Amino acid sequence: MSQRRGWTLKETLIVTVLGAVFAVLYLAWVQVWLIAQAVFGSLTMDVVMGFWFIVSIIAAAVVRKPGVALASEVLAAGVEILLGSPGGLLLVLSGAIQGAGAEVVFAATRWRNYSLPVLMAAGVGAAVFSFAYTWVRFNYGALQPGILMAMFALRCASGAILGGWLGHVIVEGLYRTGALTGLAIDHDKRTVLA
Repeated sequence: MSQRRGWTLKETLIVTVLGAVFAVLYLAWVQVWLIAQAVFGSLTMDVVMGFWFIVSIIAAAVVRKPGVALASEVLAAGVEILLGSPGGLLLVLSGAIQGAGAEVVFAATRWRNYSLPVLMAAGVGAAVFSFAYTWVRFNYGALQPGILMAMFALRCASGAILGGWLGHVIVEGLYRTGALTGLAIDHDKRTVLA
């Protein structure tokens, strides 16, 4: 079990770097979404949405402390604004809501379980929170129930796969490079092997 008190300088730098890197990737992902939407239609947003949750899952799996999922999404949103995203300050609210959805899942494990199923559940948590937010913001209540159910199911699946599963793959790849030495993930993996 990793130490829970405060964030070290190294942890803060890791979360900051991840937030900045994924801000750039999130902006690029907007272009993927726009192209896919032009080709496949309106449900595309829910299909690709899970990628916008991924930094919360990666950062939390690496640092393994309360608040990391939330902070990393808010940081990524802030950097996106600095890079010229037209989303404005609402982007920070979106990031906070998505990060909170992932954070709730990690909190349910008391920040002790970062297995693939938990990471995928965190992606679903972010999807559920973001769906509730977009429901209010875009008046989803006016949509037909069948469309709503499809949107919700697609967003949850996207959160599980593009957020949770892909986040797990990236974390494992980063761990194998040795870049995460000295962080909570490294400590926990070494403890399991001991």
